[in-house]
Amino acid sequence: MIETEIFHLLEGAEQARGTAVIIDVFRAFSVECYLYAMGARLVRPVGSVEDACALRDRIPGSVLVGERGGVRCEGFDFGNSPSQLRREAVEGRVVIHTTSAGTQGIVNACGADEILTGSFVNARAIAQYILSREEQADPSEKRTVSLVAMGLSAKKRTEEDELCAEYLKVLLNRKEMPDLEERLTALRETSGRKFFDPALQEVFPCEDFDMCIKHDIFPFVLRIGRDDMGLVSHLVKV
Repeated sequence: MIETEIFHLLEGAEQARGTAVIIDVFRAFSVECYLYAMGARLVRPVGSVEDACALRDRIPGSVLVGERGGVRCEGFDFGNSPSQLRREAVEGRVVIHTTSAGTQGIVNACGADEILTGSFVNARAIAQYILSREEQADPSEKRTVSLVAMGLSAKKRTEEDELCAEYLKVLLNRKEMPDLEERLTALRETSGRKFFDPALQEVFPCEDFDMCIKHDIFPFVLRIGRDDMGLVSHLVKV
């Protein structure tokens, strides 16, 4: 049996237990899925800008992707924008990724037994992965899933991450969300409004909105591991 609970923001990541799904739709964990789809060899999530730069020095040819306040970090190759990534720049290379919300959730989910990243683009694969693990487990063993909606800068709840957490909970209950398309489109008028502001197109291009609200397009999960260089986001096919 799966016990599923939704948590919120940085304190939610700290409270997460069991399998933690750290959700950042706009845009961190949508970006990581697109990076792998573009052929990145490996994605390494990092908490701080300083640690990201130090890691780049240890990995020749690596690519820096990240933001603070939505804006590309100084000296980085790309901001946290899926539409601005280029296959030729990331294919076959290690990508070092740091953001204001999503990667902070990973770093702070210290009480979890397993960490997955969460977004709409691979939501169904996440649910399938967790349910398949449940089928292989001892029937008497209670399994806990913590869905952590990271929100804006891990400090303020946002509609897209809350909706993604709700969608994942529905899927984990082996049900469907019939009004999903309508609710995704409605994000244009709430947390997604910034992507349609003409003055913000350099930082929040409108193409990012469409890329991030596509759901269930990638048949893989991103499972967080650790090695001698730090955290690693491993692609696991479902």
